[in-house]
Amino acid sequence: MWLELLKDFFADLKAHRLRASLTLIAITWGTVAVVLLLAFGEGLGTQMQLGLLNAGDRIMIVTGGETGLTYEGLPKGRRVRLVEDDVEVLRQSVQGIDLVSPQYRKNVALKYGKTETTTECEGVDASFEDMRRMYPTAGGRFLSEQDLLLQRRVVFLGFDIAKTVFGDEDPIGKTLLVDGVPFTMIGVMQKKIQTAMNNGPDAERAIMPYTTFRTSYGDRYVNSIVVRPSNPENQASVKSQLYSTLGRKYRFDPEDERALRIWDFIEGEKVGRKIGIGVSLFLFAIGFLTLLIAGVGVANVMYVVVKERTREIGIRMALGARRSYILWQIIFEALLLAFLGGSIGLSFSWGVVKAVGLIPADDGAMQFLGHPVLSGFTMIFTVGILGLIGLAAGYFPARKAASVDPVESLRYE
Repeated sequence: MWLELLKDFFADLKAHRLRASLTLIAITWGTVAVVLLLAFGEGLGTQMQLGLLNAGDRIMIVTGGETGLTYEGLPKGRRVRLVEDDVEVLRQSVQGIDLVSPQYRKNVALKYGKTETTTECEGVDASFEDMRRMYPTAGGRFLSEQDLLLQRRVVFLGFDIAKTVFGDEDPIGKTLLVDGVPFTMIGVMQKKIQTAMNNGPDAERAIMPYTTFRTSYGDRYVNSIVVRPSNPENQASVKSQLYSTLGRKYRFDPEDERALRIWDFIEGEKVGRKIGIGVSLFLFAIGFLTLLIAGVGVANVMYVVVKERTREIGIRMALGARRSYILWQIIFEALLLAFLGGSIGLSFSWGVVKAVGLIPADDGAMQFLGHPVLSGFTMIFTVGILGLIGLAAGYFPARKAASVDPVESLRYE
């Protein structure tokens, strides 16, 4: 039976070469549109999420604000300024905190040999490495607990600022002047994409222990405190505890959102994920409509096949062929046509994805576009759509063929 159906299928292709070829091209192009748009959409969404996580991995940056509500007889408009001791207060009082670090910030002058430049310097805890994904290149390291304890004069540079200061020279172990004071270079940050930033990209920053920063510059107040919950699902609870804990210390209403400014990367990640899904759905809709138009072409070919084989179908039915056989013969040919074009399209798309994947994603547009991802879901989803389109494109011509009256069909010219 299946061999006979295949023979009929290839006979129809031969009889309608031009129409079948155009239909195959349409199905192939529609498949390519769906697969590549989904693949690039998924790659873009992944890159957007990566860029956000590289700026802050599930963290909240807390800075002091100005009270917007009266509280216990105190007027509104009072300034809230955080200090280093607040870090330990939060660590002891807020349930669900994984990592916490003070963050001092100041523009500094860097000098090495004849090269001088200015950049932003931050005094932070060793946990900052994971919270901001400041991972060192081979041969270097980030800050350690001993650096903090001993107030060592060590500095860690972003990739770009290290390139500016040291050029092609290996900076590890070299002495770098920071505002005229000698510091030892301990590491350089790996290159990373960053789609969110606070006062510039991390690649342009200098990092030193917060204890060293405090003693060097005598700052009394921290610029901010960086907090990472142990579970992102506890984000709302941790945020509420931040307001209540600091509210007790600085005497402001825990419901006063203006008293603290919190840059919530966890919420940003959720929004970014929704945007990524929206982009993928939009791109899918474009590809699906293209594939749907190709499905109309398949239906058109099958209607022509039914029309030209009306006498043959009538004879088969007069000789005892069941209507279900005629029905499935046409549907089978439509499905085969759809999957043949789809297979070509999937193969071509796979080749494009592999070729684009060879392009470095470190610089240029590819840094933000990312590499397309041809996932198993995309493949299965596309095959499912092809099956539905082939089924729909074959069903209506098949129903017409199965309803042929054998007697009337013999008169058909």
